[in-house]
Amino acid sequence: MWLPFEILYNDELLFDLDSDNSHYIKKEFILSLINDFEDGKWYYENFNNYIRDSIVQTTLSADERDKLFWNPHTQLIESAKKLRRIDADQASEGSELAEILLYWIMKDFYWALPIVPKIFYKQNTQDNAKWADSVHIIVNNDENDFTLWLWEAKFYNSIENVRLSAIITSVYNGLQTDKLKKENSIITWLNDINKLCLSQNVIDKIKEELNTKRSIDHIRKKLHIPILLLHECEITQWETCLSDDYKKAIKTYHIERANAYFKKQIVKIKSIYWYKHITFHIILIPVPEKEIIVKNFLGNIDFYLAS
Repeated sequence: MWLPFEILYNDELLFDLDSDNSHYIKKEFILSLINDFEDGKWYYENFNNYIRDSIVQTTLSADERDKLFWNPHTQLIESAKKLRRIDADQASEGSELAEILLYWIMKDFYWALPIVPKIFYKQNTQDNAKWADSVHIIVNNDENDFTLWLWEAKFYNSIENVRLSAIITSVYNGLQTDKLKKENSIITWLNDINKLCLSQNVIDKIKEELNTKRSIDHIRKKLHIPILLLHECEITQWETCLSDDYKKAIKTYHIERANAYFKKQIVKIKSIYWYKHITFHIILIPVPEKEIIVKNFLGNIDFYLAS
């Protein structure tokens, strides 16, 4: 595993849940990551390089990457063509940047295999990729089973309660049976799944279990929902180094926000059948100024579009 960020907190949160006249403890997970500082400033170069290095993988199909393997500059130009220039929701402007970031966190931290990069497969370049932003699969070491990871990524100016409610609504809608079956049909239809470094037997098994003619209940047991909240952070704005006080402050804030999210989510979507079997992950990364990061990202896209 390699990440350009420090893992500040990686643990589970426990919640009492009453559902269907039964009481149980549900585990949810929080991953808090922080970027470094250099020369007394937030390390923008480190963050931006990770995004740039990730663009091609998240915007081109497996076939396109293969065809352009020896043409890295052309890869970047073709990638830029797939990216949005305007977000429909200005409050979440830069969410495509967050999608690219989480795509690689899924690979670098969770060792997940990419199945559907939605940035490539979205139909309209001016539309946000709808649920899920992308799809990964994690295969057990013995290749006898797998988990399906449908994730969402947002870049917000704030992660206070209003924003959390919007995400919960999106997740709730995405977990409806028709939406899950649509995701499964996309996974099995695309050629990318055949490009994975897996045996044909395992690929066939995944396709069989994701067959839309099967009950979706089988898949709910395998679902993991990672939600990246890349967010502007006032604490980070005033910091100059990775001090112990800074780490403690961010850790405390992230745990508080994760708890707030999961408590609101339980109230909103615990009625979903077998909600207790679905595993959720909150991934939080603070940045000092969202506007600077978004402008840099869009500037890079414009550069390659002009090439």
